Amino acid sequence: MIKMIALDLDETLLNTDKTISEENVATLQRLHQAGMKVVLCTGRPINAIWGYIKQLGLTTPGDFTITFNGALVVNNVTKETLAQSGLKHRDFELLHAFASANGYPLDILDFEQVYPIADLKPSVYQQMLKAPMAFTPTNFADLPDHLYSKAVMATDAAVLDQVVATLTPDLKQQYHVVRSQPKILEFLAADMDKAVGLGQLLTHFGWNFSNLMAFGDAENDLGMIKAAGDGVAMLNGQPEVKAAANHQTPTENNAAGVATYLQQVFEDAIN
Repeated sequence: MIKMIALDLDETLLNTDKTISEENVATLQRLHQAGMKVVLCTGRPINAIWGYIKQLGLTTPGDFTITFNGALVVNNVTKETLAQSGLKHRDFELLHAFASANGYPLDILDFEQVYPIADLKPSVYQQMLKAPMAFTPTNFADLPDHLYSKAVMATDAAVLDQVVATLTPDLKQQYHVVRSQPKILEFLAADMDKAVGLGQLLTHFGWNFSNLMAFGDAENDLGMIKAAGDGVAMLNGQPEVKAAANHQTPTENNAAGVATYLQQVFEDAIN
């Protein structure tokens, strides 16, 4: 029995213009009011998506969000941490050396702010993120020695194509590398994935992955799509996501694909 709905944002719940359609909002609100857990799953910090959380009404004491692609599970109301994991400064040494040798930018994020690495090529991540999060340019050697959520390369899509093509076996072993957007490549802990945070949240409620429905479109959604009792790929999703999914939405993200699928599955609860 499905008790939790997990939703990627970009090109899944969101239209291409970064808005949520009225149909998606209304359908998810009805299910939430009927007792379904609705959980946004994103690589961003919660402050960056607070407008979406409020719009959907996910502001009751039992509401949570999966942020930093699974590394942080946070309560929407209290902002208290349910689960947190990540990487240390030394874990990025291999990645920094690769970026330095090839002239690539790099941003390293903890759970409060972003550190654009100042001794590397400038990044466009701040302009792309457009979030109320502090950006503190810092040389790699001077990074604080505490826990980090991930690293990001943000640059032209063609440059990231080159990065992906030249990743060494050591880099692939050290990090879980995902292309979350055409201009954003993320480097997570090797075992980190949205499914990790969702598994911790499901356990919190005494449930398991058979109780989860997950929607996604891109490479960083694959883990939760595969793990969910019902993994749903967007009609506009990447081929590998569609291949891994149990179902596809009848329409694309810009045509309220999430809502159209939910209305078919939960017709009695919605109407």
